[in-house]
Amino acid sequence: MTKEEKRNLGFDTLSLHAGYEPEETTGSRAVPIYQTTSYVFNDADHAARLFALEEEGNIYTRIGNPTHSAFEKRIAALEGGEAALATSSGMAAINLTILGLLEAGDEIVSSRCIYGGTYNLFSVTLPKYGIETTFVDPDDLDAWEEAITENTKVLYLESPGNPLLNIVDIKKVAEIAHENDITVVFDNTFNTPYLCQPLSLGADIVVHSATKYIGGHGSSIGGVIVGSEDFIFKVRTEGYRDTGPALSPMNSWLFIQGLETLSLRMERHSENAQQVAEWLEEHDQVEWIKYPGLESHPQHELAKKQQENFGGMVCFEIKGGFEAGKKLINSVELCSLLANVGDTRTLIIHPASTTHEQLGKEEQEEAGITEGLIRLSVGIENVEDIIADLKQAFATID
Repeated sequence: MTKEEKRNLGFDTLSLHAGYEPEETTGSRAVPIYQTTSYVFNDADHAARLFALEEEGNIYTRIGNPTHSAFEKRIAALEGGEAALATSSGMAAINLTILGLLEAGDEIVSSRCIYGGTYNLFSVTLPKYGIETTFVDPDDLDAWEEAITENTKVLYLESPGNPLLNIVDIKKVAEIAHENDITVVFDNTFNTPYLCQPLSLGADIVVHSATKYIGGHGSSIGGVIVGSEDFIFKVRTEGYRDTGPALSPMNSWLFIQGLETLSLRMERHSENAQQVAEWLEEHDQVEWIKYPGLESHPQHELAKKQQENFGGMVCFEIKGGFEAGKKLINSVELCSLLANVGDTRTLIIHPASTTHEQLGKEEQEEAGITEGLIRLSVGIENVEDIIADLKQAFATID
């Protein structure tokens, strides 16, 4: 445990200091970028001890790097975890986690309201390796319980879910899992550790697409796993070492810069999204809207209970279906149409034809992905400008 963790420093202080002390050679206050492939050993015996895992140290950046280490220690401190592992993408983090916990013949019970890429991994790719997944309504606690078999090793969930922003009762799902000796894996991408710390609510392992709010600037692809020291060590020395999903030191450094302003950005994202959601809720061209900060959200009280704020994600159904949604997206000027969320800029997308396109029609319907569904990642611009752009885009729809 680092000195700052021992002193129980606050979130903002940890965001700036956790995981790094000025290094002896230069005294650099900022974390250096160790842009190197490998490291010189003191002698043959030193090298042998490192390879035998008898001594901590650096061998090869595919396995570990001092810049990665600073990022990993910082995110672990913010999540309240023992250790972390930085990966080349959020999907790499999820895949490594699952393969670190399961083998052929094992099963997952997953929320059906998850990112389309994760759904595809679970439903198409993992079965090729003998790992099957049962998808359930995340709001139905009985469904979680009933789906568990003797082969179930993981309960997997997101909250808020992507893209419908349903809120899952983390404590109750964790209780179900632990009563059956099952591991809970939680994707905390949308909330970040500033808004929610799932480990404190019963989750065992947290994964992130660091590409999103952790980085915050839309400049870097990466992921991270947070969990126990034993689990992170296992994943690093097995799946991570053997399959090579390491990110570049430059990207770890950029994620560190993102963490330094995470709390400030998440407050602004949440504030702006609340105002945009309230405006959309009153718009006569909106069929329905979901944002956890609205009292109309079915799990508003649960969100208040397990989150510090409500985040930057909004989704709504536009009247007129696919064609109206297409017209709206083609008419925005400030908002950007692209496949990402969590950027400082406001982003908009049509999930049915993009992020969840790989799901079949029936799977889309089960996940609530309708033809007129719009996902909005509200940025930190002046909120009046975001609303003005949406207003003029709506005005183009007949």
